[in-house]
Amino acid sequence: MIGFVVVSHSEPLAVAAVDLAMQMIHGDAPPVRVAAGADGGFGTDAVAIAAAIDELAEIDGVLILTDLGSAVLSSELALELRESTQPVRISGGPFVEGATAGIVRAATGGTLDEVAAEAAGALAAKQPHGEEPRGEEPRGEEPPRGEAPAPDASGAGAGAPAPEASPTGDVVERDVTVVNPVGLHSRPASVVVKAASGWGTVPTVTDLTNGKGPAPANSMIALLALGATKDHVLRLRAEGPDAAAAVDALAALIEDGFGEN
Repeated sequence: MIGFVVVSHSEPLAVAAVDLAMQMIHGDAPPVRVAAGADGGFGTDAVAIAAAIDELAEIDGVLILTDLGSAVLSSELALELRESTQPVRISGGPFVEGATAGIVRAATGGTLDEVAAEAAGALAAKQPHGEEPRGEEPRGEEPPRGEAPAPDASGAGAGAPAPEASPTGDVVERDVTVVNPVGLHSRPASVVVKAASGWGTVPTVTDLTNGKGPAPANSMIALLALGATKDHVLRLRAEGPDAAAAVDALAALIEDGFGEN
């Protein structure tokens, strides 16, 4: 599992950001360390950040989340001071949104590349219609190679031709209507991410009402960017040997209103 070091000039801010992210976790949470404040006040401490990284030495990788530019500088120095050797990235994504998106993705078994991309693209769900999110590439000792682009829900949409069927199984599609009063907001999106994980396929969700999507169902930010509200019709799609089971699981959640009705 991927872990996190949350670096902030303010310890209460860092703790609050982590607490918000943890509200979206359904199951085991990834390890998180807070390295915030300096000398009992505001600031950042490279030594404390390095120590936090070293506490996560036995995991698969670490993503550092920062609040301000000088926190990035302290984190870069911490990479030189640390004693552990696990892969570490410094995210250029937004502090609060990146923490929530990254931690949710890590909780479902995402790789460091996947978690870093999710955090980097975390502003996608907040963009006004017609604007593209602006993000930065995660930073670390070495530039990431082959990293997937930040997730979004600006795919081809409902009118796009369907991808070719998988040679290992059938393509399954199902249309369901959003019934909960506030639609696919943060908590339901995190529930969908959890339900979409663990299958041999990654289902997609397309909002047929507004034409947005398809969005990978294992990305909280991509799901939020759909902007799906009550009475919107969503098309669930999956392919491969687990396609039917994955689509059924997601459809049941949506038809139940994510337990909010």
